[in-house]
Amino acid sequence: ALILWQAIALAGGLSMIGAMLTWGLVPLGDNLLAGLRGLAALLLEPPADHGLDPVHVFALSAALLLGVHLVFTLLLTYLRIRKQRNRHRDLLNLLSSPSADSPATLVISHPAPVAYCLPGGEGPVTVLSEGLLELLCPQELDAVLTHEQAHLSQRHDLLLLAFAAWRTALPWLPTSQLAQRAVSELTEMLADDAALRTARRETLVRAIAVVASGERPTGAAAAPVASLSGSAEADAASTAHRLRRLLTPQPALPAAGQCLVALGAVLLLSVPTVLLIAPGLAG
Repeated sequence: ALILWQAIALAGGLSMIGAMLTWGLVPLGDNLLAGLRGLAALLLEPPADHGLDPVHVFALSAALLLGVHLVFTLLLTYLRIRKQRNRHRDLLNLLSSPSADSPATLVISHPAPVAYCLPGGEGPVTVLSEGLLELLCPQELDAVLTHEQAHLSQRHDLLLLAFAAWRTALPWLPTSQLAQRAVSELTEMLADDAALRTARRETLVRAIAVVASGERPTGAAAAPVASLSGSAEADAASTAHRLRRLLTPQPALPAAGQCLVALGAVLLLSVPTVLLIAPGLAG
């Protein structure tokens, strides 16, 4: 699912830019490559009558501006998040202390159960609260630590950064909002899977319930309302999906199905591109 979402995001951006670019190049060539060659010649030696009317000039300008907007928004999002993380790290240096039992783990003095990871900076760290340590048994704490370390080792922060930039660049596009929520939920599920390699399923469910509710669950039906990692994007509905997946596990997708998903992602990107370029290559 994450592979497909990345392919959808890339294909969406390329399609919006490519559609306006192809439309704007119509007067300069019979196909995309011929139009690009015509545009290059036009920029090098502008003729008196270039054949471009205001509508096609607008389309070309829009394609250029959208491409610059997407790249620039990605850069600004990276710089903004990096600044926030550096400030957060400075606050942690003042308000936290190293864990005596877990490496690269900081403990903050706060009664609420908190667990999250912070990548980058002087090195990735996992942050726990004293309130969480008081509520969790050792097995549940190990499950939480493994969950957060999976976020760091699998670099989920890079995925979330890219989709946050997409939503910032195109906030009016419903797909960008849906994609950011879905990717956030899927990264939580990947971290859950990593925790299940060393922890019992019931232990992980109890740990999620403790983090969410702030108290020991009184029954198997105790439902969390927040993400194990404290992500703002993982709301109650997302957590419910994660719990349902943990409590009623489904068979793993077979190797053939995984290959089909990967093939679908590749085709989503390659087929429109090939269809646009093929006429120019065929002469």
